[in-house]
Order: sequence, then C-alpha cells, then structure tokens
Amino acid sequence: MNRRNFLQSTGALCAGLAVKKSIPAFADTLQSSGNWRAFQVTTRVEVLKPKGVTHIWLPAALIRDTPFQRTHANKFSAEGGSAKFNKDKPNALGIVSATYPANAKPVLTLTSSVSLKNYSVDLSAPGKALHVSKEEFDYFLQPSRYVPTDGIVKETALKAIAGAHTEMEKARAIYDWVVDNTFRDPKVRGCGRGDIRFMLESGDMGGKCADLNALYVGLARSVGLPARHVYGLRIAKSDLGYKSLGLATDKATKGQHCRTEVYLREHGWVPLDPADVRKVVLEEPPGNRPLSDEIVSKARKRLFGSWEMNWMAYNYAHDIALPGSAKQPLVYFMYPQAETTEGRVDPFDPDNFKYEITVKEMS
Repeated sequence: MNRRNFLQSTGALCAGLAVKKSIPAFADTLQSSGNWRAFQVTTRVEVLKPKGVTHIWLPAALIRDTPFQRTHANKFSAEGGSAKFNKDKPNALGIVSATYPANAKPVLTLTSSVSLKNYSVDLSAPGKALHVSKEEFDYFLQPSRYVPTDGIVKETALKAIAGAHTEMEKARAIYDWVVDNTFRDPKVRGCGRGDIRFMLESGDMGGKCADLNALYVGLARSVGLPARHVYGLRIAKSDLGYKSLGLATDKATKGQHCRTEVYLREHGWVPLDPADVRKVVLEEPPGNRPLSDEIVSKARKRLFGSWEMNWMAYNYAHDIALPGSAKQPLVYFMYPQAETTEGRVDPFDPDNFKYEITVKEMS
C-alpha cells in the first residue's frame, strides 16, 4: 500500500450494521435481466485461545462496481466486541476490523452480498475502453515491497517481450512467459509468498496464485504496462468443465484465489490468469497434463482476456497495514487475520484460529 493512502475509517459501527452503497436493496436486484448471478458469502471467525485484548480483521467484498462484480452490502457482527469498517479507495479495499476485551469470546461474522457476471474483453479489435485517470494509471505502475520493477525483474521482462512492439503483444508475451516458465507447487502454504525477486534470483519458479500472478504484475509494470492483482475467493463450481477451477460444495473456506488485470489503452483493463493455467496443468483430472494438452491449451487461450465469474473479488491491495496492528504489513489480504497480546495468530492453525466461509446462491 502507498503509505500516503491511509485507510479511512467509517467510524465505530454497531454490531450488525450493514455497510451499503446508495443503490436499490439487494433483494430488488435478484431478478435483474442479463447474466448476473447473485450470491451471499458468509465468513465466521473465532479465535479459540484468546490472550488479553484480541483483534480480528476480514477482507470485505470489493468496494467499487466493475464490469464483473457489483457489491451490494458488507454486513458484519462482532459478538462480545466492537467493529468498524475501514476503506482504501485506490485499492478498492474494505476491512472489517473488530476488537474484543480480555476474557471475551472473539467471534466475527461478515456477510457479503454480491452480483457477478462472466467477464471478457474482445481483443480482436480496439474497443471503447473505460476512462482511467492518470492517477489510477500511474498508481498501478508502482513497485511494492515484494513486487519490484527494477533489476532482475525488468531484465526478465525485457527478454520476455523481445520482438514485441504493441501493448497487446507485450502483454501477451509476458503472459506466455509466465505460463511457460513457472509451475504450481502444491506444498506452498496458502496462496504463496508473492516475493517475485526471490523467485527470479533463486530460480525457484514454483508457487501458487499470489506468486505466479504477482510475477506477471511485476514484469508488466516494469515495462510500462499498468497491472494489478485482484485478490478474491472462488465461490461456485466451474460451468466450463474445469473441476480444478471451482468449488465442489458450498464451502469456500479454502477457495482463496487472486487474479490479474493489465491495462491496454485500446481495450481498458483486460482480465487474465496465468496461475490458473498452471493449476489446470497440475490438478485437472487425471493431473500433470502437458502444456500441449487440449484442455490446457483451451484454458491458456481463454484465460488471456476473460474470467469465469464463479469467484468474488476482495481488493487490489498489497503491503496492507491492518488498522490497529503494530505488526508487519500483510503482503496481500485474502485470509482472515487475528492478533492477541501474544502476537499474530497463524491463519492456517486450526487449533487456535477457526473460520468457515459458506456460500449461498440467491434465486
């Protein structure tokens, strides 16, 4: 996060208060025309071994409307504590921040109501790109702590785009380079570290979405193409036949996944996802498919220019300083976070930190 862009708080909020936009109530939009699908996504978090004052933070659904997502409400309840809603507009980031006194049972629940629509950009001809301000254009060219744009990152990008001339050619060349030179590593915790300099300098090109897609973002930015992570959560099965790219049930607790957009002047923000190409390679039954496999080739073609929206976006943020925390900023914010007087709680430790994310599609 750019340190000049401080999180702005809405102030203390009573438990159960919904943060809504000035649009019709969610129930009024369920029967809307078109291909929009409506979902309610509920996250319930409990710190099982609180020590002293406890804090819990949750990422809210994206706080801006896009061609692929409309967020209608982020409604939360902090049992036994107090909560507030913080936002960072440049990163479309909303954070539910809750505090619990000593001896309380810290439980935080967040329900996000969203509408989602499959997202694709016609790259065959110049389109009517949505206006992007110079401020936004420049913002998504900035380096971050783990996604630098100099040194080995820029050197790698220049090699990847050798022979490419147009923005489209450069964007595609970087996408192909990431797909061809990385692999999904199932041993990596969560969604990965997102440390692209380490990847390039060590030669260890394995990781998950926060690694592989961060690599795309850094390479693109280093050669003047604005790019951004879009952090989020898989919330439904794939209707395109990819078992590896969707949920099997209505439980999304382990569905965290980040995607990527690159800005091309003739097309606007273009969706892509090289990390999911590598997920298809590794996980699509029977597994370990070659890049030349027909199913992989179809995914590779489709995931440059489109997303299937069985997924909900959270934010564009990196280097996130959690409100009220003195600990190190997060590299990205997709997973619930908590702290006690003993320090930050490991979000992957079920003995201390319990959470469940459930999804309901509205009909």
